[in-house]
Amino acid sequence: MLYYLSQELSAQFSVFNVFRYITFRTGGALMTTAFIVFLFGPAIIASLKTRQGKGQPIRDDGPETHFAKAGTPTMGGLIILGGVLISSLLWGNLSNVYVWVVLMVTVGFGAIGFYDDYLKVSGASHRGFSGRARLLLEFLIAGFACYAVMRNGAAPFSSSLTFPFFKDLLVNLGIFFVPFGAIVIVGAGNAVNLTDGLDGLAIVPVMIAAASFGMIAYLSGNAIFSGYLQIHFVPGTGEVAVLCGAIIGAGLGFLWFNAPPAAIFMGDTGSLALGGMIGATAVATKHEIVLAIIGGLFVMEALSVIIQVASFKLTGKRVFRMAPIHHHYEKKGWTESQIVIRFWIISVVLALIGLATLKLR
Repeated sequence: MLYYLSQELSAQFSVFNVFRYITFRTGGALMTTAFIVFLFGPAIIASLKTRQGKGQPIRDDGPETHFAKAGTPTMGGLIILGGVLISSLLWGNLSNVYVWVVLMVTVGFGAIGFYDDYLKVSGASHRGFSGRARLLLEFLIAGFACYAVMRNGAAPFSSSLTFPFFKDLLVNLGIFFVPFGAIVIVGAGNAVNLTDGLDGLAIVPVMIAAASFGMIAYLSGNAIFSGYLQIHFVPGTGEVAVLCGAIIGAGLGFLWFNAPPAAIFMGDTGSLALGGMIGATAVATKHEIVLAIIGGLFVMEALSVIIQVASFKLTGKRVFRMAPIHHHYEKKGWTESQIVIRFWIISVVLALIGLATLKLR
């Protein structure tokens, strides 16, 4: 909205030219979203607590320390999504297809997560939406997004897989780019969902990933910077940096309320949406493999669940005391703050390694 307004007024008032710069609008989106979350967060939390009564159900087989969190409301992702949507529509270039693709995945995954949270709260059970039905809907949304990315890019690059550390290595997946990209997006959404198990554990790594991919989107969408770094130029993806800025702002505001002891949980509403958004950004910018590095913490959490389930089904034995892996360390006696802060450190290190791939080619 402000982008179009600046185009109308910049001829008369040169000061409005600043709204044309992605960096300025990214900062504006960050501050706007943080302000919205800070301003409306308390009222929304109070409303959710009143409506939900007992709050998010606590698993009986979970760590004993979690029983003290009974009564904490969930669906905090509504605060995040509301702020991100308003800020993105206000500061983003709404004629850019990548903005709408990433927003579609974010809102679509958020809606699925909201329904899952609703079933859990209304049924007073940690079992929500049918796993198969949920995955089917996620793949439909992600598949459509990947098809839109492929159709709006320049062939054959738009359907190709790029590799970090190699400036010219491309593998054209053709139509198979759609299922591949969908797996990336769905995997990212569910990996963040699995990570969201302790106060503040998921939101900070999400902000770190959003900051990293905001930078990647900006550089990939800039012909000069992408040429200097010898990364692939993807016209139009720079605008996604504005959305990443909105995610960072929302994360800062939400962390204020989610810091231990949490006043609210983001729930599947937030974790699925945020993970899907990061995955969609990686697909749009052609940095799907780099996502596995920057989001390595989420990969580790997801792999711990896969390994645990596979081991138990094949051998009847568990590799971890409890999965996802953050619960394993809880069972080993680590305090919640130790786990959260150490996992944040891992996220920072992985993000730096991921960003290093932009230059090491």
